[in-house]
Amino acid sequence: MAVKVVCGVFGLFLLAMAGVALQSREVIPEGTFTFTSPSPTPDPGVPLNVLTDVEKRIIVDKGTDRPFTGELTDNFVEGRYYCRQCDAPLFNSKDKFPSKCGWPSFDLEIPGAVTKLPDPDGERTEIVCSRCKGHLGHVFYGEGYTDKDTRHCVNSTSMVFVPRKSKDNANVAVFAGGCFWGVEYYFLREKGVKSVRSGYTGGSVASPTYEQVLTKKTGHFEAVEVVFDPKVTNYETLARLFFEIHDPTQADGQGADIGPQYLSAVFFQDEEQRQTAEKLIKILEGKGLKVATRLKPARRFWPAEEYHQRYYEKNGGTPYCHVRVKRF
Repeated sequence: MAVKVVCGVFGLFLLAMAGVALQSREVIPEGTFTFTSPSPTPDPGVPLNVLTDVEKRIIVDKGTDRPFTGELTDNFVEGRYYCRQCDAPLFNSKDKFPSKCGWPSFDLEIPGAVTKLPDPDGERTEIVCSRCKGHLGHVFYGEGYTDKDTRHCVNSTSMVFVPRKSKDNANVAVFAGGCFWGVEYYFLREKGVKSVRSGYTGGSVASPTYEQVLTKKTGHFEAVEVVFDPKVTNYETLARLFFEIHDPTQADGQGADIGPQYLSAVFFQDEEQRQTAEKLIKILEGKGLKVATRLKPARRFWPAEEYHQRYYEKNGGTPYCHVRVKRF
């Protein structure tokens, strides 16, 4: 039975879902509705984030958030929307508009960010992330919502939003540069730093343990969360320190610590932090360094076990794979 889902028409959407449920006698997972044809295979070499089962249902299996339930539907804060699966920038907030259809709507994508494909239902046009081919939603024309007469109807689950300037985390920096013991060691000694926590971020597992992260299946990085006093220091100063206390050119880990949990990454809280990190990377590349550090939208930070906190302070010694090298 071909499923026809008309985005923006709530009643027809519910009827379609009910029809499918009765025909197949399958239980539709709460919060999602799934099509049968999976998304195209991502291009080789594109780094992908580990997804939860719900995220896979939407992004890989072409599911759809239930209308009016997505956390980004009524979000009109200034900022940018990124692909949840590969971190590619997709849409700018200035192109988002209230369509009352139940899903985030944009009348323009960032150039080259979105690819349009015939939908499996044979009637609509699907949109996927151009980089990783993850399912985003559908695009519609001729509805007259804006002067561009275009509506990208996108699932909240397919995106991560980053504000232009964070209100809650303006004085927070999150860095991953190998074993968090060594990174924490240097930041604890930096002027203007109020606190440092070692922990895990970027993955799909809630409240991960050290043992789970070691399996390399959670998607989490070992990272540090730095809270600083803006009257004494600033984000750029801390980011410069980060690039000097680890090797940002090592692509498989840090020192002898090899694996995805030890990769170099900056988890930016807002667009200003992203631009700062991007500027510093360009400076290093201008000096001939092949920088492997990834720039990723901040995800929830999970503090590591207590025995990982202030490790060198408790146990003595100095970092074995982190040495400060002047690079700026």
